[in-house]
Amino acid sequence: MAAGTLAHVSRLSSPLKKDLGDRTAQAIEKAHGLTTAGELVMLLPRRYYRRGELTSLAQLVEGEDATVVAEVVRTSTRPLRQRGGMMVEVVVTDGRDELSLAFFGRTNQVAYHQGRLRWGKAAMFSGRVNSYRGRLQLVHPEYELLPGDLDTVMATDADALRARADEVIPVYPASKNLPSWKVARAVATVLDTLTAEDVPDVLPSGVRDLEQVPSKLDALLYLHRPTDLEQPPRGRRHFELEEAYVTQVALAKRRAALAVLPATPYPSREGGLLAAFDASLPFELTAGQQEVGGALTADLSRTSPMNRLLQGEVGSGKTVVALRAMLQVVDAGAQCALLAPTEVLAQQHVRSLTRMLGPLAAHGLLGGPESDGPTVQVRLLTGSQSTADRRAALLDVASGDAGIVIGTHALLQDAVDFYDLGLVVVDEQHRFGVEQRDALRAKSGVPPHVLVMTATPIPRTVAMTVFGDLEVSTLTELPAGRQGITTAVVPDWLEKYVDRCWQRVREAADAGHQVYVVCPRIGEEGEDDDGEGVLSAPDPGERLERVQPGGEEGQLFGSPPDEEDGEGRRPPRGLYEVLAELRGRPELAGLRLGTLHGRMRPDDKDAAMRSFSAGELDVLVATTVVEVGVDVPGATVMVIVDAERFGLSQLHQLRGRVGRGDQPGLCLLMTGAQEDEAGLGRLKSFAETTDGFAVADLDLASRREGDVLGAAQSGRNNSSLKHLKVLGNEDLITRARRYASDLVAFDPELTDAPRVREALERLEEREAFVERG
Repeated sequence: MAAGTLAHVSRLSSPLKKDLGDRTAQAIEKAHGLTTAGELVMLLPRRYYRRGELTSLAQLVEGEDATVVAEVVRTSTRPLRQRGGMMVEVVVTDGRDELSLAFFGRTNQVAYHQGRLRWGKAAMFSGRVNSYRGRLQLVHPEYELLPGDLDTVMATDADALRARADEVIPVYPASKNLPSWKVARAVATVLDTLTAEDVPDVLPSGVRDLEQVPSKLDALLYLHRPTDLEQPPRGRRHFELEEAYVTQVALAKRRAALAVLPATPYPSREGGLLAAFDASLPFELTAGQQEVGGALTADLSRTSPMNRLLQGEVGSGKTVVALRAMLQVVDAGAQCALLAPTEVLAQQHVRSLTRMLGPLAAHGLLGGPESDGPTVQVRLLTGSQSTADRRAALLDVASGDAGIVIGTHALLQDAVDFYDLGLVVVDEQHRFGVEQRDALRAKSGVPPHVLVMTATPIPRTVAMTVFGDLEVSTLTELPAGRQGITTAVVPDWLEKYVDRCWQRVREAADAGHQVYVVCPRIGEEGEDDDGEGVLSAPDPGERLERVQPGGEEGQLFGSPPDEEDGEGRRPPRGLYEVLAELRGRPELAGLRLGTLHGRMRPDDKDAAMRSFSAGELDVLVATTVVEVGVDVPGATVMVIVDAERFGLSQLHQLRGRVGRGDQPGLCLLMTGAQEDEAGLGRLKSFAETTDGFAVADLDLASRREGDVLGAAQSGRNNSSLKHLKVLGNEDLITRARRYASDLVAFDPELTDAPRVREALERLEEREAFVERG
């Protein structure tokens, strides 16, 4: 490592106590977890303000920020009876008019201000002008004592005071024992010692010039010591670009590493399973399915591994596209693995793939008929299978007899040994981490091709940042015959809306359709109204119980809650609580109710789904286990209870379970959110669109950045992004991706870009630490 590199590493990693002393260093570590000089200067201000134009007291305007120079004429103190503590009032004058200043707090706190602001003291006061009982005042103004009396100060330092009033003041994250001004003083102490050599640029000079961003040291000065309000955004832009650039270099290196790996090509062939399957399809593929299918065919024919993300609207036909890719691989004699996040979804995939294959499915879970032509065996592998079933499945996988293996995380276990794994399909990629995808990839001597799918629409910026090592294909077109879905908000505190909601459920059931009722939690069977019940496992025999007339009229779904949770809201309704209420509604009398949730035994979950799919149940009361992959063409209505408790993307996934046949779908969002609550506004915005990408943008805008890039979508516990906001930064990320790709193509080992290489190593170390945590 070069001497200059050692110098800057040493300076930025020097302990804070060396610059600030033990007491201040300990306070900063306790408040913000920072221990080094480099960490402190990267604690960026939360906002900025000007003290305000130097103003005479006669010109003050209520509601505006102002700075005045005045002299103390009197002070008084009084206790605060209702709120506790004390108040000190300080009256100041500019020689013509008077102004009241108010400070509140404990006795020692107000005594501090009273001791400094004694009669005759001159100071510069800054704050927001308020009004109290018809008099203007400043509450808790910032102030700086000035030398001499008012006349002397104004005669000798008027110009300097005007300049001070015009300064831009950074406001740092503060705590009870570490106010913003103390953080500012500590940052200034460290910043004074730094040179350009101490703060080397990660961004290449060519990139900085193209983007017109300052150097790293200048960016820090713009953020910590701005001379105007235009400098902080310019400084922050440097760090946004640096973060985007380093992240995209990491992804470009990953793409480059995957591109040079060998892979077995699987070109399509005539007369095989794929040709037979295409000939048997009772419908025509959409233009989007044909386009994506062509891309997959080309990818699978190459000698480097396919790494593609297929995202598509709910119901856009991703499964058909994936099955065609799998058949192309099976035609060449290799195996395919489909990884699903839940057993319900894995079993659903086995049923739907076997149904689509028809006579082409040999010995499928449903006992596909024998065929004289080519066939493929579809095998299920989950952790809850019986020992005999699991042993038989493992044998078929190891021998190569199972051409398509569908399973949950059980596929990742060491005991699962594939004969010749050629393609890995990961469904609902946002449920899995990158390391799980790689674990399945590692089960083949030659890297298999990888296709990851998601029905959770991903904004382009997130796709480039989280899944940037993958090529992205998108399906937005729905198959012909789909009638669309209507969404409506049902305030559960308006009884007429609740009554109409359940009447609509009855109408759908009478028409021979099925209905989902989705609840935010399971709850406990037999629990009382307070939600305090003894957990008892649901009896499988209760799945098909008929609702009898004559229920308790007092148990109306729209009744006000008996209690609220800690945030002033009632507790979320449990599945068994809702089930009991449905049994008591006269308009639902005679309907067949079933339940489905994660605590049920796997066989019972499978039986419940089979009964619902076969039309043996009218209403399925379920949790979010039905969120993805469940395909019941006869289901036309979904009621989501306490809909405000769900994320918008999750609501979009859920409503995609209805309207999958030739009848239109209806999604009813039952909510306790009031008119003045943000949750109701979110639901109304959601109900106005069925565009999954518009929903994704709404969802992204309402969530913290870390939620977007954290465990929910990337498989990591925390976001590695500290400055970059993916929402609204699409152009910046796109350019950073281009710069990074050019660098890696020209210098794959980053030999001539040591600063970028160091930043990449720090990023990898941080992510490894997060994953270990």
